[in-house]
Amino acid sequence: MRELIRAKEAFRFYTRLHLSELTGLRASTLSQLAGLIKQVPGSCIYYHTHRFLQQHQYLSPEPPNDFAYWVSEALGEDELGEKLASIDTIQYSTIRGLRDKIAITIEDYLRNNALAKLRFAREGEEFHFMKSVSFVIPTNYIAHDLKEFVDILKKITIDSIYFHIFEARLRLEKGDNDFSNWIKSSVGDKELADEISGLDPYTQTLDGLRNTIVKKVEQRIL
Repeated sequence: MRELIRAKEAFRFYTRLHLSELTGLRASTLSQLAGLIKQVPGSCIYYHTHRFLQQHQYLSPEPPNDFAYWVSEALGEDELGEKLASIDTIQYSTIRGLRDKIAITIEDYLRNNALAKLRFAREGEEFHFMKSVSFVIPTNYIAHDLKEFVDILKKITIDSIYFHIFEARLRLEKGDNDFSNWIKSSVGDKELADEISGLDPYTQTLDGLRNTIVKKVEQRIL
């Protein structure tokens, strides 16, 4: 085993509790959808692009976001649905950036498809905006080096992994996941941090992601 470097700052693992709330806002047309996407809180955009990951955390790959699904299923606009489903969420480090991309995609489609403006969802099939509310809770797990980190990583809940990978990067706008940030800044292992940062978490289950990170860290310290 390589000599372990003690981190400048210990890593505290957090977990989160999640609640979904109705906003009372709904859209029946693409124009209404685009308009509301630009106005609703960022927690709404996060919910509708990450809902499946939060509710079905063992399934992979990433399913279409709620906007793509509704556009295709309720309005029959399959071309736009495909465009929305193909938006690569991992490319965006802020909710604002992701929101703008979704809204622009819909507005560009409307400019080039006049008939799309006339499509209405049937009663009961409107798009209802929800928002994601998270309660962040510290755990008792603290790592002072990579050995302690990987030992804890093997046993923490997937809710903790979800928080440090998805919410820290996108909702808290840290620019990267918490694991990579800590390994780079406190442990000083930029190469390992970059390897973890380069993973696409949207194409794996959370348990699969855990196993991948564990393997990379163990290869580093053995």
